[in-house]
Amino acid sequence: MNDTASFNASPAFLARLRAADPTVRRLAVLDLPYSDEVDEDDVAPLLVEALADGDASVRAEAAKALEGFEDDASVTALAACLRDADESVRAAAGEVLAELKTPAAGQHVLPYLDDGDALVLARALRAVRALRLPEVLAPALRLAGHEDAAVRREAAGVLGYLKDRSAIPVLSTLATADADADVRRVALGALGFDSAVSVLPSLVRALHDASWQVREEAAQTIGKLRGTAAVPELVASLADPFWQVRTKAVRSLGLIKAREAVPGIAEQLRHEVSNLRKEAAIALGEIGDQAAIPALDAVLNDPDPDVRKLARLALTSIDLAKRSLA
Repeated sequence: MNDTASFNASPAFLARLRAADPTVRRLAVLDLPYSDEVDEDDVAPLLVEALADGDASVRAEAAKALEGFEDDASVTALAACLRDADESVRAAAGEVLAELKTPAAGQHVLPYLDDGDALVLARALRAVRALRLPEVLAPALRLAGHEDAAVRREAAGVLGYLKDRSAIPVLSTLATADADADVRRVALGALGFDSAVSVLPSLVRALHDASWQVREEAAQTIGKLRGTAAVPELVASLADPFWQVRTKAVRSLGLIKAREAVPGIAEQLRHEVSNLRKEAAIALGEIGDQAAIPALDAVLNDPDPDVRKLARLALTSIDLAKRSLA
């Protein structure tokens, strides 16, 4: 523990931070970032000191309070908390580290990508995911084969952010063959950075996955990639038993402007879920095919005002498209 004189803070506040009662110490940590009794430059060092407190509730509160501090000492101390004996402290540190914004701060997390604990690995991967550090590619590829599903899921997310084509085979395998549905879903989303030609087979296969969340992700990713070759499979997905999958298929067909899908999309205007009807109206407007006019006219008295509004907008779009061709 640092000497009191080394901090520009009132003795009374420092006394609270070092009180015998852990509840007093925890409340002092809560107040610390907002206190006018402590110099601004001493807030982070005092919070780092609190990370070594003997009480887990104090350490957890200090970890949360360090959000936004990305100096070397703060990030190094937070990363060390990934190995804390208490899960609440580990979880708090992981949440704060996941908000890191600077690549320099992420460097302090890299050593934890070689840890032997799955939870540490997963949280470390999550912390560096959005930072797009080139040094993370090799560990992420390695950890994509980890026995723990949470680690594989976070590794897939990292690979998606890195957008390195060397990761496509690994992501394709995770997307179609992993035993965990959530890993498959994340891997499918991660494949969205590549051209439709190279990843489309994996996406089409995933449209038949046992998990509706995976099918939903596959339908959405095909749309992002404008995968025109998958239009027949997307049309088939309009009969999926889950409306969420149908919604993403409709949205993607609209983005692709698939005229052959108009009858199937128009049929969704009669579905009981209004969110699906809204997406159908939007998609028909995007496609701009006059064959959709009767179906859109039929929902101008839909019970949902948003569906009615979107149907009118779609009819306007189709009319404009017709005039542009005249």
